[in-house]
Amino acid sequence: MSREPWRPRQRSAPLIPQPRGGRARRAVYLLLALCAGALLLAGQPLVPTARSLTFHFATLQIGALLKGTCYLAEEIFHLDSRHHGSFWRALSTCFPLRWHGAMLLVCGSAYVALLGDGQPLGLHLILASLCQLLILALGLQKPSAVEVSEMSERSKQNVAHGLAWSYYVGYLKIVLPRMKKSMEEFSRANPNLVACRKTWKLHILVPLNCDVYDELEKADSNIQYVTDLTETTLARAGTKKRVYKHSLYAIRDEENQLWHCAVEYATPLQSLYAMSQDECAAFSREERLEQAKLFYRTLEEILKGSKECADTYRLIAYEEPEEAERHFLSREIVWHLRQEHHEEISVLEGSHPHTPSTALDSAELNLQISVSDLPQPLRTDGF
Repeated sequence: MSREPWRPRQRSAPLIPQPRGGRARRAVYLLLALCAGALLLAGQPLVPTARSLTFHFATLQIGALLKGTCYLAEEIFHLDSRHHGSFWRALSTCFPLRWHGAMLLVCGSAYVALLGDGQPLGLHLILASLCQLLILALGLQKPSAVEVSEMSERSKQNVAHGLAWSYYVGYLKIVLPRMKKSMEEFSRANPNLVACRKTWKLHILVPLNCDVYDELEKADSNIQYVTDLTETTLARAGTKKRVYKHSLYAIRDEENQLWHCAVEYATPLQSLYAMSQDECAAFSREERLEQAKLFYRTLEEILKGSKECADTYRLIAYEEPEEAERHFLSREIVWHLRQEHHEEISVLEGSHPHTPSTALDSAELNLQISVSDLPQPLRTDGF
């Protein structure tokens, strides 16, 4: 009696992060309403309350002004290399223009409001400046790891974004549109090996630990090389007759049945792994993991928006189990091949394929990239 087919284990936490939503902004509005309500319930006199509120707001604007001044003291030494020799360009990068009018208005209002408290205005301004400079000196205004992560993701400036776009533009966009034709040619010559048309795509392995093998047989003995598919030859970036090709593998399942598919690793993961081993990159193991997750999500979003690459690929993201399993990778690939086979049967029967709860879904994940102002020491335990 055959055993039940292997399925990816249920995970206590999602694997791939989804983009952050607007919950932080909504929390700001909620807390703002609560503070306003508490202020009304306190029943304090209007004028002193307005004076204090105006002064607190003016203090924050003074802090922004002082912070911009400190940054400007550095930027004036980089006018040619960073700001095209323009002092006004440097000034605008240090002082956001939208703050100038509001800053002048608030400072003028603070001047009028503070006339009635019996203390010199200059003393208030000196104390406010002193407090803000102490905050800057102690680094208390530096963004948190979550803020840096969100800014990097929204501005598309992470290492993972660059790697994903380079992988797509420089490779996948070239080879994936030709994938169906290559598989069709191979199927005509070998009709019994790749009979399921849903598997006529490139299966891209994304190990989140970035452990990429040059030979799949070394990763799992149940994976064996069969042959190469038809080559694509192009002139590319000055190289004449650059060759692009894919390898077909036979994967043996737990029932000793062979499944055939084109499969390969996402090669940019090798760069992430190399960065975590290079002292110049100062890339920690934790940062590598988060960047690998973000690489998968970014690549998934890019490919979903590409019409020419539709239905020519399948991303297989996985996390190696803590306890070594000899045939983990082959079982992971076979599970995906079975899903594709079931999808084809469902389409032929006129029903909609069911997405199992254990399938990786990037719409359920959370991400926080660890960030430090100074380079982190590299691990010495082999990771």
